[in-house]
Amino acid sequence: MVAKKAYPLRINEDILRAMQVWADDELRSINAQIEYVLRDALRKAGRVKNNKTEPIDEPEEN
Repeated sequence: MVAKKAYPLRINEDILRAMQVWADDELRSINAQIEYVLRDALRKAGRVKNNKTEPIDEPEEN
């Protein structure tokens, strides 16, 4: 299990509102949605390796 650390976040109200709608659509908490988006951005930028908590990409058809 990965340890989690609390971090206060100041965020634009419009962005927070949009994130809440997105989280609701995907049945996640706002905190889980923000963490998901950050993790995905880090992975795509090559800043972190894939791990077991990330979704597995569908294999490409040959």
